[in-house]
Amino acid sequence: MAELQALLFDVDGTLADTERDGHRVAFNMAFDEAGLDWDWDEALYGDLLAVTGGKERIRYYLDKFNTEFEKPENFDDFVKGLHAAKTKFYTQLLSEGKIPLRTGVERLIQEARDAGMRMAVVTTTTPANVTALLTNTLGDDSESWFEVIAAGDIVPAKKPAPDIYHWALEQMSLTPEEAIAFEDSSNGILSSSAANVRTIVTINEYTKDDDFSAAHLVLDHMGEPEEAFTVLSGNAQGHNHLNLDLVKAVANA
Repeated sequence: MAELQALLFDVDGTLADTERDGHRVAFNMAFDEAGLDWDWDEALYGDLLAVTGGKERIRYYLDKFNTEFEKPENFDDFVKGLHAAKTKFYTQLLSEGKIPLRTGVERLIQEARDAGMRMAVVTTTTPANVTALLTNTLGDDSESWFEVIAAGDIVPAKKPAPDIYHWALEQMSLTPEEAIAFEDSSNGILSSSAANVRTIVTINEYTKDDDFSAAHLVLDHMGEPEEAFTVLSGNAQGHNHLNLDLVKAVANA
């Protein structure tokens, strides 16, 4: 059996609850700045999360939920501009400390780092969003802790396609058996499992009803020694929080 070499982290919803209190809010701020009367409330945004990628989400909204909007001739530039403004507001929210890491995330990352475990980010969000989240939560040099930042449009097909995982593994010269993924959504687990990467899921309010039958362990959060996780599926082997020993046990199960 291959020895575990690397931890591959999704970002939105996995490292932080960025969707409801970060990206959604930032989208609305961008719409307001552009003079649009669009408002993505929590319920609508949950529906929009069926599509990964911010620019793709705007298009999906107009195709399915706001079909009467008259698209401008320079529609691609219009979408890119809205998305760029959203990213600006998102990084602003991060700099104001309004989007903290989820329970147990910083502890696990530090433990993996201390153990010399290789790490990567594997996400559909933009590189700028990754940088903003890491630097505002883990420190200015934290992006360098991750050997590969697989983000944004680096591959044409986003999650649930496995392409982003294939790309990250190739960059790290790893086989799927030598890595483990951390995801939070159905699109995430579809992507990682299609790449044959074992996956640990931590759900959130938007994804709690998703199908995680392909995951090897499903938790409500990563937990802390004094704040135990709840096991929703799989075997935590007597652990009450997700540490490197449990991660290795799941990888080798």
